[in-house]
Order: sequence, then structure tokens, then C-alpha cells
Amino acid sequence: MQGTARTRPSGSSRALREAYDTALLDLDGVVYVAGEAVPHAVPSLEGARAAGMRLAFVTNNAARTPRSVADHLSRLGVPAEASDVITSAQAVARLIAEQHPAGARVLAIGGDGLKEALRERGLAVVESADDDPAAVVQGYGGPELPWGRLGEAALAVGRGAVWYASNGDMTIPGDRGILPGNGAAVEVVRAATRWMRDAPEPQIAGKPLPPMHRETVLRTGAQRPLVVGDRLDTDIEGAHVGGVDSLLVLTGVTDGAQLLAAPPEHRPVYVARDLRGLAEPQPELTDPEAGAGTRTASGTRPPHVVGCGGWRAWAGPDALGLEGEGEVLDGLRALCGAAWSAAGEGRCRLDAGPALARLEL
Repeated sequence: MQGTARTRPSGSSRALREAYDTALLDLDGVVYVAGEAVPHAVPSLEGARAAGMRLAFVTNNAARTPRSVADHLSRLGVPAEASDVITSAQAVARLIAEQHPAGARVLAIGGDGLKEALRERGLAVVESADDDPAAVVQGYGGPELPWGRLGEAALAVGRGAVWYASNGDMTIPGDRGILPGNGAAVEVVRAATRWMRDAPEPQIAGKPLPPMHRETVLRTGAQRPLVVGDRLDTDIEGAHVGGVDSLLVLTGVTDGAQLLAAPPEHRPVYVARDLRGLAEPQPELTDPEAGAGTRTASGTRPPHVVGCGGWRAWAGPDALGLEGEGEVLDGLRALCGAAWSAAGEGRCRLDAGPALARLEL
């Protein structure tokens, strides 16, 4: 829905795995968390593939090579080839190669996946700012990334190297909670180079920015893609930027309150609890006449009354309201319709706490 604000999730009379030819799946928080498969992910992806949907795995994590990611997925029970994996390392390597000649020296601050992607583009990977790099690129290097590597990046940027980053994710999900992501490491280098006149900013390739969408389209050739992710500010915004449909799953970092407060570019087309949503149609939201029975304290019918399944949601003067019963996700979809309609082009700032408490998400 480029050009207009999405005011509610959309419906689909067909299962999503039948309505779209390719699932562009985020990994962390969608397929696995801390290396272990998310519940229901493996059989859901097996079923999607059996129904004819192609699976492509699109990740902002630049630490690992596509082969290592594919091997990991295969061990989890999701057979994959390296060609099924698209990383932000590949996207940023293409971006650098388009701006620098073959053989240009690049200081790589990150894991093997970043270095392999650079070499595949004919760039020379160096390890020190003293190697006179033309560019410096940061990619997630795992929790053991030495502090000194960030120092090398800051020195290279300070000496005039062009600065790049695979992605700007501030956090990454882990088995013990939310951890710092590559964006946090980028902020360290930004702070260390603030002394420079006209301090530079990195060129970022990963989701939600266009270089990652372009890399994905070039590598998959998808005709009717569906972006599947857990993050509003990368997966869903990336789909919005690329003009393709999106499915938000609630197995990662996004919770109900964040979804209801989403600005237009962060509003998904569909919402599901987990990857089982690929096998399901999505219900249409309604503007129920039954809403006429709902009244505010002053006796007036509240605006933005939206129904889904057995639920009815509305936007009151200070809070979102919800009544009814049925499938929990239908209640959340109805609340999205009320919240986004009330917010229009902005964020919904109405109190959603009591309504969400009814759903026990």
C-alpha cells in the first residue's frame, strides 16, 4: 500500500502459502532463536514448500556465510542450499563493489560471512587501518567481537575511508533476551568519529533499505513474494519500501503494544502468531453494524469500530476498547484496525493496555 496509510490488516481467502510464490523469511526470531528452531517453524515450512511455495532466507545478520546458514537450517529440519540464503553481507558487498574498483582494499569488521561476500565481489579484505583501506565495513561479528576491532574501524573512518555497514539493527534476539546488534557497534564508531568536521555517516545496505531488497530480488527472481518477519523496523518496513506484502509473526521482538502503535511504514499486511500462519487464510476485518450498540461514557458511538471474528474493537477518546470472544489473533487484528484507523498517518498513542490484557498474548 505505497502512497496511502494502511488502516487495517488485510484478509486473504486463500492460505498465504498458496497466494504467494516465494516466502522471503527472516531468520532470527522467525525460524530460530539463539540457534534453536522456533516452535512450529519446521513443519510449517515443510508444509509451505510441499504446497509449492519457494523458501528464501533473508537475514540482516552478516556474521555467517550462506553455506553455514544453509547447513544450520538443514540440521534443524529445513533443507536449504547456500543459494537459498541472502544476507546483508552480500548486499553491502555489492554496494561497495559498485563504488570501488576491483581489488580495492576493504577493512572488514565482522565475521566470515562478511569477508567471504567481499572476496566474491573481487575486493581485497584487510585487517588494519594501517593497510590504507579505501573502505571500512561493519557487520555483526557475534558477541565475542573484540573492542579493538571497533577501534580499527574508527581509525580508518577518521583517515578518510568510505564507511559502510551491513545493517543497522540495534538489537538481536538471544536465548537469554535481547542483545546488542550491529547497529549498536555502528554507534560506537559514530561516537568515536564525532570529532571530525562534517563527520561521515555509514552507507547501510540491510533491511529496510533498498540495497537489501534489490539483492533479494536479483537472487530469487520472486514474482509474488511475501516478506515474513518479526521486526517492524526492518522486515515490515523493508517490505513497505520494496512495495511487497508482509506477514508479521509474533515469535521475535515485536509485541502487541508495538504493533498497535506502528506508524504506516511499519504496519504489516498480515499478522500471525507464528509460521503456522502460512497455511491459513487471513480473515477480513469488518465495520460491524453491531458497533452501534457500543457507547462511550457520554452515550455516543465511538469512532473507528472494527470487527474480526468474534471480536469488536474501537478507539475511544483515551484508550482502545475490545469486547467479544474467539481466536486471540482475531482480537489483535481488530485492535490493529481500530488503532491504525484512529492514528492515520501517525502513531496510535491511545492506551492499549486493558484491551491487550483481555487477549493474554
